[in-house]
Amino acid sequence: MKKLKKIHKKKWFWIFIAIIILLSIVIAYHTSWKIPPEGVAYEGEFRNVEDIEFYNDLTYENDDNEVIHELEIFEEMYETISEAEDFIVIDMFLFNGYSDEEEDFPNIAEELTDRLIEQKEKHEDLKVVFITDEINTVYGSYESEEIDRLRDHEIDVVLTDLNRLRDSNPVYSSIWRVMFSWMGTGGTGWIDNPFAKEAPDVTLRSYLKLLNVKANHRKVLITEDAAMVSTANPHDESGFHENVAFKMTGPIIKDLLEAEEAVVNFSGEADYPDYEDRDFGEESGNLEVQYITEQKIKNAVVEELKKAEEGDQVWLGMYYLADRHIIDQLDKAADRGAVVNIIMDPNKQSFGHEKSGLPNLPVAAEMNQMGNENLNLRWYEVNMEQFHPKLLYIDRKEENVIVGGSGNYTRRNLANLNLEADVRIKGDPDEEIFTEVDDFFTRIWENEDGNYTVEYEEYQDELTTFRYITYHLQKWSWFTSY
Repeated sequence: MKKLKKIHKKKWFWIFIAIIILLSIVIAYHTSWKIPPEGVAYEGEFRNVEDIEFYNDLTYENDDNEVIHELEIFEEMYETISEAEDFIVIDMFLFNGYSDEEEDFPNIAEELTDRLIEQKEKHEDLKVVFITDEINTVYGSYESEEIDRLRDHEIDVVLTDLNRLRDSNPVYSSIWRVMFSWMGTGGTGWIDNPFAKEAPDVTLRSYLKLLNVKANHRKVLITEDAAMVSTANPHDESGFHENVAFKMTGPIIKDLLEAEEAVVNFSGEADYPDYEDRDFGEESGNLEVQYITEQKIKNAVVEELKKAEEGDQVWLGMYYLADRHIIDQLDKAADRGAVVNIIMDPNKQSFGHEKSGLPNLPVAAEMNQMGNENLNLRWYEVNMEQFHPKLLYIDRKEENVIVGGSGNYTRRNLANLNLEADVRIKGDPDEEIFTEVDDFFTRIWENEDGNYTVEYEEYQDELTTFRYITYHLQKWSWFTSY
């Protein structure tokens, strides 16, 4: 007892207390007090449009057990790029051609780079701004071949300044900010690249920065003629993922440009196109579309789910589902009589590495235990790919709604930590866009002309006690990638 009483007289004790106080202040500032950069959590006006085009990528087995890849999204992006004469603004999360798999993946990163350079050479005055995430250099460990090629052809590349965003992993990030962030990340790498063996080795300092787990996760393409909001990355190993995309024209283009300019303003410099006084056409048509980012995505999803009632059908296709508020609203919608059908990825692989099934396995178990007869669960039968959509569709009697884009339904994606980009679409149920999305969900739910989804029980046996405990520890500590 006497020794314990004398601890407070020890110099090391007060050093320890000072460190704890310092880290606590850093945690409080970077998670609660810190004001996100201007333009984060963007919410545009509802814009009337005549038509919105829907594209999707699917990988599945047909009845003869042949693997089929239906790929539409990047073909349409290439076409959109080929029509640009004034400007191209593109914001993509993963942008590289590295892979650990022996599979012959599409050369998306190289092809997209070629298309942008080709269009720039065709139109000398074309402004091209490429915004991306530091993950493509593993946070400064090495130079990206694709990024170097773009810069060599006078295309402005902006690497998002992730330090300006709030911390999603507060305990770890506070230690990193105080002890390691000032060291930089460059130099000669000696640690295996975490994403692909063939990729350059990385430095320890860049690996430490990676563990902050935050990102510019957006996937958008904007030209003077059209804008696309997608769930697909120009990343070769992601080339066979299931994804969706929406293409729009009209004044909604201005909203996307405004939101992307905000990222450029807090991250670097670029010859950004003038757009404020530009005429993108008149608003017309019966469809309403709204551009939303970050926390505004969650607000829109919760708002729309609260309206779901008996006679409505709710469809959800989701890579990561973990946000408790949204899960609660899905359950309440089913309680009110809406039929809720959810298709999830089993979270079993990423970048060639086996995953633990978190968070979807335990989340699905919790929803199944709710015992709600109107809430139905299925898994996408993935192989090497991921079921990567983030797509909500509510089929109502008078007004249907879609919310789709990059945002997974997790705290990290919807609490102004990551940068995300979605669109919310409303209109008459007879509009073609709703018919196409309805057909998409019905096709994979009912396994029409192929094998897409399996029953809930197919993967749920993989939820071990260890995984369930790990899931709850990650939720409690926020030390997680979702």
